[in-house]
Amino acid sequence: MKHANKYLISIVGPTAIGKTALSIKLANHFNTQIISADSRQFFKEMRIGTAAPTTEELAAAKHHFIHNKSITEDYNVGAFEKEAINQIALLHKTHNVVIMVGGSGLYVDAVTNGLDYFPEVDKSIRTQLNTQLETEGLKTLQLKLKTLDEQSYNTIKIDNPQRVIRALEICIGSGQPYSSFLNKDKNKRPFKTITIGLEADRDVIYDRINKRVDIMIANGLIKEVESLLPFKNLNSLNTVGYKELFNYLDKTWTLEFAISEIKKNSRRFAKRQLTWFRRKPETLWFDYQTPLSAIITKIESEIE
Repeated sequence: MKHANKYLISIVGPTAIGKTALSIKLANHFNTQIISADSRQFFKEMRIGTAAPTTEELAAAKHHFIHNKSITEDYNVGAFEKEAINQIALLHKTHNVVIMVGGSGLYVDAVTNGLDYFPEVDKSIRTQLNTQLETEGLKTLQLKLKTLDEQSYNTIKIDNPQRVIRALEICIGSGQPYSSFLNKDKNKRPFKTITIGLEADRDVIYDRINKRVDIMIANGLIKEVESLLPFKNLNSLNTVGYKELFNYLDKTWTLEFAISEIKKNSRRFAKRQLTWFRRKPETLWFDYQTPLSAIITKIESEIE
């Protein structure tokens, strides 16, 4: 498929590294707009704890998919992929370059590569498999998968019960191997993606995270979380910065301990993000302090 000189510049990296600031500078340089691929910043009720762009940052460049949903809405990566691709197509009518920024690896991959699509299967199959897991153990399910789909048995994380059950329910429900649905009709995008990764020494990342958490607390995160107490069982709120403060508000934890847990869990999240983004060999990595001019020069050489 021809790219027709249309580009998506995707900015990735760990939390608190400076992705938002870079995305705005690049949007201004290329005179374009920004797609947010941060799965927590979609929700309008979660402003402080998700480090969403500030009012000033939102005014500095046009953003899409920031505070456009409510935590009570059922929204997932499949829905985001469709909406984001439509928005990028619309922007590409008047801009050769569009910026995408976000640390949610699955959501970034959905836009750049597409998702694997699986058929709907009877929900009772999963229930039966979960029962079998409890009564007979994981080994039985692993052997069943080996019989039905040896390729998946050899490639998925076989020690992860959820992965094994997911593969099995597709095999049983569709009558086809789980592996036969992978990587079909993917990578067909009418644009070229240039991925920019921001990185820093671990100590720098951790220090930036700790400072950001302190700023969130100072900016009223506790009050924000308090206002969301009636919704605390929603999946969208089972996330760093919110779940820890629910424990404080429930009087399970002290505030000091809750804040230290937010910092610890944010650091763990940053580590997982880096592991995810470093899988992609085509990503162009830059130290977070790299001058803007050097990043622009590299992007423009890729475009040419």
